[in-house]
Amino acid sequence: MPSRQTEIDSVYHAALATIADEAAKIRGIAVGEEAAAAVLALRIDDGATAGESYRPYTQAGVYVPTVLPEAPQWIYRKPWLMTQPSQFRPGPPPGLESELWARDFNEVKALGSKNSQQRSAEQTEIARFWEEVMPPIYHGIVRSVANMPGREITQNARLFAAVTQASDDALIAVFDAKYHYGFWRPVTAIRNADIDGNNATERDPSWIPFIDTPMHPEYPCAHCIVSGAVGTVLQAEIGDGQTPLLITTSKAAGGVARSWTKLDDFMQEVASARIYDGVHYRNSGKVGSEMGKQIAQLSAKKYFLRNK
Repeated sequence: MPSRQTEIDSVYHAALATIADEAAKIRGIAVGEEAAAAVLALRIDDGATAGESYRPYTQAGVYVPTVLPEAPQWIYRKPWLMTQPSQFRPGPPPGLESELWARDFNEVKALGSKNSQQRSAEQTEIARFWEEVMPPIYHGIVRSVANMPGREITQNARLFAAVTQASDDALIAVFDAKYHYGFWRPVTAIRNADIDGNNATERDPSWIPFIDTPMHPEYPCAHCIVSGAVGTVLQAEIGDGQTPLLITTSKAAGGVARSWTKLDDFMQEVASARIYDGVHYRNSGKVGSEMGKQIAQLSAKKYFLRNK
């Protein structure tokens, strides 16, 4: 992040200033710099700088929105854990004639609209909280585990490596699936329900979601795949031990904090939040979460998070 180099340097030097200038500090810095160099060498030509070449679906002469979608080039990135971006690509989204589609359509239509009368005050708070862009919002939850009494710094270094690699692979996997299927967002589906062939859905020509819809296809849910990955890696690390109080804050919600006593509750809240936001369907959250859990299992195996 070259644009934030000054800020990063300031925080880095402030942290070092709290440690006594002894041999252990010098050795620690050397180990950290060696590890960073190894990671950078590993990721040379990893596809992160691949050019964007998204082609909108259209007909000659017909207008389409001209803002390009986000991250279509991520399908070319080299994963950390997976063998390829499509390793955990799920089956297709529900057929538009199905009961499942009608169920999910009507749920997000009712709970996810800008001025929904059915969304409770608490659900609105949850929606605003999880509007926060990933991945910083998950860092507090990881720190809740890292700050447990008795943990060594090497344990936490390994934990953060496991979580961040699983999270990054989760995003690679979800964008692979998103651009493979190109499924429509609720705002598009609800305004075009008269063409979905399902008698249980009804068009609303002026429906808008609670938050601005992200600029990429709907299926599956990206927040959900990352929360599934983070939660499952943390569960592998904790094992049968006591789960600490999990806390994180959201800039989107004005810096307020939310907390959970169970990892499953945290993961389920994320999936529900994206429905309240008006940008995802229930099934997409479930599928995304399961993908994240599968990727997390690769990370847990790689890092041997628990001595069995």
